[in-house]
Amino acid sequence: MINRRDALAVLAVAGIATKLATPAAAYHDGLTIDDDEMVLGQSDAPITVIEYSSLTCPHCANFHLNTLPDIRANYVESGKVRLVYRHFPFDQPALMAAALAECAGPDRFFSFIDALYDSQLSWARAADPIAALTSIGRLGGLGPDAIAACFNDRALLDRILAHRVEGAKEFGVESTPTFIVNGEKLVGALPYAQFEDVFERLLSKG
Repeated sequence: MINRRDALAVLAVAGIATKLATPAAAYHDGLTIDDDEMVLGQSDAPITVIEYSSLTCPHCANFHLNTLPDIRANYVESGKVRLVYRHFPFDQPALMAAALAECAGPDRFFSFIDALYDSQLSWARAADPIAALTSIGRLGGLGPDAIAACFNDRALLDRILAHRVEGAKEFGVESTPTFIVNGEKLVGALPYAQFEDVFERLLSKG
């Protein structure tokens, strides 16, 4: 689990993030989900999970590669859980990787997220992370000009950083991954069984 209180220094590199005005698409137990957010699952699922993750975080990769597949199979696909993915970049490579995933579009977003976590050890540690991310983007069907434009899209970068700032302010997020489950905060790459316990407890309440 990454825990770096000084990680807000990334804002000095990428520009000060400001809260962007976006329409609220849905509410669930006081949670606001914006129209432009990336979501797995049905909007009427009784459980909403907001995930705050950094694409350079190994514990986030562990969750996505080893735990999320079971959550998707047993809870998301059955309409019981929807997962809202929010970027919480701790460094510049994570911010650029987040921008790349966003530029892939809603239909390919989670496929890009999976690919980025699966190959994290290579691109996140590369001497030139931008070049490594560009290669991943091209393999995913994005052209070099589109990728370059994505990395230089100030509005997109500000929106990503705004979610990071909002997560810290609203939920006290300090480390990744952090999950907000119907308002309940869970921290760390928890095992599937622990998520299952929380989901079943919430579902039993009706």
